[in-house]
Amino acid sequence: MPSNTAAFLVGPGKPLEVKSAEYIAPAEHQLVIKNSAIAINPVDWKMQQLGTKMFPWMAFPHILGSDIAGEVAEIGPGVTRFKAGDRVCGLGQGVPSPVSQRAASTGGFQLYTVVNEGLVAPIPDTLTFEKAVVTPTGLSTAACGLYLEDFLGLNPPSLSPTPACQTVVIWGGSTGVGINAIQLAAASGYEVITTASPTRFDFVKSLGATYAYDYKSETAVRDIITVLKGKAFVGALAVGQGSLEACYEITSQSEGKKFVASCMPLIEPPNGVQSKKIFGNDIQSEVGSMIWKEFLPLVLAQGKYTNAPESEIVGHGLEAVQSALKLQGVSSKKLVVTL
Repeated sequence: MPSNTAAFLVGPGKPLEVKSAEYIAPAEHQLVIKNSAIAINPVDWKMQQLGTKMFPWMAFPHILGSDIAGEVAEIGPGVTRFKAGDRVCGLGQGVPSPVSQRAASTGGFQLYTVVNEGLVAPIPDTLTFEKAVVTPTGLSTAACGLYLEDFLGLNPPSLSPTPACQTVVIWGGSTGVGINAIQLAAASGYEVITTASPTRFDFVKSLGATYAYDYKSETAVRDIITVLKGKAFVGALAVGQGSLEACYEITSQSEGKKFVASCMPLIEPPNGVQSKKIFGNDIQSEVGSMIWKEFLPLVLAQGKYTNAPESEIVGHGLEAVQSALKLQGVSSKKLVVTL
């Protein structure tokens, strides 16, 4: 049996402690990934600092981390898509759930992580672990907001989408979630209106956006409302500081679906507008299978998906994770630790 090591969060505000951890064999429809690269997300350092203030149900010690990439070490009963040695990326369960206690074995900041097979995708030899690892959380969050029936409920993505002749607004197009949301919405046949800094306009348009506006501009909301006139508007996805307020205004003053899928804490919406916050647990649904089993493997294999934001390798080994958490927010790139 392999020897496992993990970076444990032993309490709120405490530094991570790297020590031996139990290796857990996969259960039915699970597999174990031997991690070669792990990525840091904003929620990781927020959980470290705030602990139960942010997640009252959080228990310690806890293993943070959701974005992982590496090789399949072992498969559980019923797993047919993978075999030992396959190169993969996957979504760990480092964010605690209010519904059920997360097993420590499912956190990402360790050498071996147990993952549900429905949240894993094979990656081609041309895609490095360090580049693949930036995708899982952003992709899964975007997919929940776009496709779940109680969110925007968009058509599924495909390699050859039929134009939907409908328009979606994605506020925060150059964020990790926004980058994935633009690609997904475009692959579903929707026209995308997004926001970014002017230096990123060409980038977000290369992902599939038709219109890009400066999120700092005082006229951005008004400009988007203007361009939406006469279009079949299917709602908005709010990502980043100030995005929810902007999307509320756009949605309330535009014809079409009055719904905002939010990555941000909710505030009271205007009359006639509905909103709902996206939670990571939501991906464990038919949407997860659609994205991770049906869509992502195809586009990765054909080189038709952009794994972004750009990764920045900030260290090697689990001991480097704590330093990476301290750097979170300093770089616009996704911080990655190799193992």
